[in-house]
Amino acid sequence: MTDPLVHREQLSPNCNERTLPISMVVLHYTEMKPVETALERMCDPEAQVSAHYCITEEGEVIRLVPEEKRAWHAGLSYWRGHKDVNSASVGIELDHPGHALGYRGFADAQIEALVPLLNRIVKSYDIPRANVVGHSDVAPARKVDPGELFPWDQLAEYGLCLPRPEKLSADPVFDNDASFYLALERFGYDITYGHKAVEAFQRRWRPERIDGVIDGEVRAILFQLLLDRDRGHAR
Repeated sequence: MTDPLVHREQLSPNCNERTLPISMVVLHYTEMKPVETALERMCDPEAQVSAHYCITEEGEVIRLVPEEKRAWHAGLSYWRGHKDVNSASVGIELDHPGHALGYRGFADAQIEALVPLLNRIVKSYDIPRANVVGHSDVAPARKVDPGELFPWDQLAEYGLCLPRPEKLSADPVFDNDASFYLALERFGYDITYGHKAVEAFQRRWRPERIDGVIDGEVRAILFQLLLDRDRGHAR
C-alpha cells in the first residue's frame, strides 16, 4: 500500500490476523538505541514483537506491519473492555532511549512526522480521541511508555487525543479511594494493580507529579473526564 507519509518499509514477520476492527492507537517508545537495534528486534521472529510503524528521531516513518494485520506491540493489556488490544489497535513505536537509557523529551522532527500519520489513521478508522493512548494506559502494571515527557498537549491541539481538563470541580468528588478506582475502571483502565493504575493515570493526565496517591487533583481530573464523556464532549 502506497502512503506518502511512509518513507520506507522494513516488513516484520511478527503479525497475524485481526479479530476486531481498528478502534485504537497505542503509542510506545522503543527504549533501544540506535534505532536499527529496535528495528532488528521487531523483525526477529524469535522476539515475537512488532509494531505497525516506527518513527525515528529524525522523522523517518518506517512501516513494519500493514495496518490490516495484527501487530504484536501491546502484549498483555486492556482498554475499555478490550483484552485483545493488539487486534483493536494500530501500534506506533517512537525511536527513543526511554527511561532505561536516559529519558528525555521527544524530538521535534519525530512529533512532526507523527502528527500527520496519526491524523490519517484516526480519520481512516474514525478512532475516538479517548482511544489514542500510551502503552502505560493499556498496561499500567508493566509499562511506563511513552512517559511523562510525551507531548500529549500538542496532539490534543490537533484534535488527535483528549486534552487535559482545564476546568476542575472545587467540590469533593469520589469521597473514598474505592469510588475513585471504580471511576477509573469506568473510564477505561485496568485497576487490578491499583497503585500502578493511578500512576498511569497521573503519567497521562498529571505528569508533573507521579506518586500513585489519589489526591484531590487527580480525583477532580478524572471526574471532569467522565463528566465530559457523559455530556458527549470527549469522544
